[in-house]
Amino acid sequence: MSTKMPFHKYRPFAPIALADRTWPNKVIERAPLWCSVDLRDGNQALVEPMGPERKHRMFRELVRMGFKEIEVGFPSASQPDFDFVRQIIEQKLIPDDVTIQVLTQARAELIERSFESIRGAKRAVMHLYNSTSTLQRRVVFGLDRDGIKKIAVDATKLVRQLADKMPETDVVLEYSPESFTGTELDFAKDVIEAVMETWGASKDRKVIINLPATVEMSTPNIYADQIEWIGRNVNNRDHYVLSVHPHNDRGTAVAAAELAVMAGADRVEGTLFGNGERTGNVDVVTLALNLFSQGVDPELEIHDIGALKELAEHCNRLPVHPRHPYVGELVYTAFSGSHQDAIKKGMRARAERQDVQWEVPYLPIDPVDVGRSYEAVIRVNSQSGKSGVAYVLEQDFGFVIPKELSQELSQHIQREAERREGEVSPADIHAIFEREYVNRQDQFQVARYESKSEDSGERHLFTLDVGGKRSVIAAQASGPIDAFMVALADAQVHYGLDTYSEHALGQGKAARAVAYVVLTAPNGQRTAGVGIHASIVTASLYAIGSALNRAGAVPQPVVRAAE
Repeated sequence: MSTKMPFHKYRPFAPIALADRTWPNKVIERAPLWCSVDLRDGNQALVEPMGPERKHRMFRELVRMGFKEIEVGFPSASQPDFDFVRQIIEQKLIPDDVTIQVLTQARAELIERSFESIRGAKRAVMHLYNSTSTLQRRVVFGLDRDGIKKIAVDATKLVRQLADKMPETDVVLEYSPESFTGTELDFAKDVIEAVMETWGASKDRKVIINLPATVEMSTPNIYADQIEWIGRNVNNRDHYVLSVHPHNDRGTAVAAAELAVMAGADRVEGTLFGNGERTGNVDVVTLALNLFSQGVDPELEIHDIGALKELAEHCNRLPVHPRHPYVGELVYTAFSGSHQDAIKKGMRARAERQDVQWEVPYLPIDPVDVGRSYEAVIRVNSQSGKSGVAYVLEQDFGFVIPKELSQELSQHIQREAERREGEVSPADIHAIFEREYVNRQDQFQVARYESKSEDSGERHLFTLDVGGKRSVIAAQASGPIDAFMVALADAQVHYGLDTYSEHALGQGKAARAVAYVVLTAPNGQRTAGVGIHASIVTASLYAIGSALNRAGAVPQPVVRAAE
């Protein structure tokens, strides 16, 4: 069925003739060189560009994370950018192992202004660009190929001249054929080689050749083909660092960057969490943690991703989406019942095996490694199941409830979630659990237990409070739980003990015992109960009493009135 969408206005991007491409078989084994462009590309995309406080805070964080190249501004286009570059140089805020980078268009007056900004820096990258695409040549510049190449060559000559006049600063040239993805590959090669020759590129004086997807125009595999083609066809591969700068117009910038690295890119420019113009730049944090999840050192320190998110939101004054990879508020949270069940079992299996390797369903990395906790891994709403409820009770309150009880309890929680049309908090889950199952005394309660040795064996006596009246039931058996079930049968309560489990709740002197039971009535109806007490025997009796109270079964006195 055809839609009314005007798709005929658009044409598919032409594939690259690269039949012997090698990148599909490559595996990324080490991190690329990272260059943050948060303070330039990211900043120029903000509704409220950063002031001095936010810029300095962002710069300090990028240094702390381990970025060795940081594009700090567009000083020829903005006085605040110029002032910021001067401040970090004059105040000696740039560590010796960090190189600042400034961007400039290929225009003489802008290049000269950019050199003024970096004066006194130990090392700086002069990032020079001019647009080379077929479309921009035609509709923006009105120039042919030779005219566009001349802009790049003339600008490179000026950069070289000014760099020679600034011997105290090690100036590195970065050249970007802007709108590279819309440029014919043979022309991109021609311009790049002309820039390299003009600069005098060599093994000891490498140029950074940056290939931006200024607008993401194709599927990521085609971008990878473009990168591999350049790396194979531009002369003197050891004379340049091959860099990429993907944008996210098609929503595939991360994939494009990863495939580009597989295709031979040495370096990636991007921003924290992908901030940038239109749909954003490539997300460096996601790229780095993707590597981390594959056992590769990301070469960036991301130990507290929550704090990093807060900093980015403060500096950019833009929120990070709650489903954003790795950092979003909800990315380590499961609401789905089947997901919760798998996570719960995975966590338990890993704890039992004490594995070093991380293997937990639905969690590609350990949340603790990036400063998150297990507390919010499972949250409960109307889509949740028994495992989610059981996980919350175990992680937050220490209850290891049996499967059948978790199934029944989850139905109570689901009804509450549906009533609210939202999430049920751990505190509310705990409250519902206690109200429905724990130490129930609606019809009667176990007031006292004692045992007496007799010639015929151990006799167990259970004092009950039924409707405000005390009575005693008793039986002989091998233990108090069996005796209680026999005594209840004598008192016209004919239930069988189907399942029983117990464990300590808490540690040390304050520890209590918790017991769980499921009883079966003569008609096959099953009912669960929970008991909590300092004594495990009393907790067990309370659990049985809770189950019977929930079922409405009331014992009848058969021995004598309690004195």
